[in-house]
Amino acid sequence: MRNPRNHNQVSKINLSPDVVDCIIYWTKNPKNMLKRLDELKDYQYYFQFSVTEYGKDTEPFVPHKRDEMILTFQELSCKVGTDRIIWRYDPIFINSTYTIEYHLRAYSTIAKELRGYSKKVIISLIDFHPKIKKNMDSLTITIPTDEDVIELCSHLVKIAKENDFLIEMCAEQYGIAYASCVDKALIEQLIGYEIIGKKDRNQRVDCGCVESINIGTYDTCRNGCKYCYANFNDKKVKNTSSMYDENSPLLCSRITDKVTIKERSVKSLKRH
Repeated sequence: MRNPRNHNQVSKINLSPDVVDCIIYWTKNPKNMLKRLDELKDYQYYFQFSVTEYGKDTEPFVPHKRDEMILTFQELSCKVGTDRIIWRYDPIFINSTYTIEYHLRAYSTIAKELRGYSKKVIISLIDFHPKIKKNMDSLTITIPTDEDVIELCSHLVKIAKENDFLIEMCAEQYGIAYASCVDKALIEQLIGYEIIGKKDRNQRVDCGCVESINIGTYDTCRNGCKYCYANFNDKKVKNTSSMYDENSPLLCSRITDKVTIKERSVKSLKRH
């Protein structure tokens, strides 16, 4: 994988099951993976699956939620089990269309559909990353008051409880337990070993994630979500995606003689 800040620095990362304790997938649409899950038989893994109710103005290329994505969520849950799929309702932002009342209706509807297919829901407020400012301008977002957020969160907690979801929140202090997307306790449960990893020092102070290696690549997702900090703009994504080559060791890129390749130290964090 390339260093996103230095294109000519490339890390070689060992993905052997001997050193990979767990793989976490963040996704809005894992449909293409459903028939290939057997290829992961040597790994432990789980999914962070985002299902929201934003329209095409915000998530232009995500398939229809109720016609496709909820069904995909349910099918994936049946294949991997409820412990290995976490519902994400995020990021939450407010404007004249997506009001607090809108979010409560949408969240409640989705929660009822996903009840019994997952045990946990993670929510988060939108993070105004400088990279997405231009993409977000058309949505005319309103900054909610703390009182508005507290009211929203109190209702989300109630709805989660009514539908048998444990609810957590990413790095925000609004009376909800902190989320750990790279969840030490869940990983230990799945692999049957204690993990000796430390808190990920590259994340926010209130982030609960354990240390991990991100092997994703910026500007490669074609869902087109306006709030996504991993994509700069549609043109950049199109150009990067056009470089996809299943025989390349890099995602949507190729090795040239200009790059410096260094093998990154990767080891299991299991306590034997």
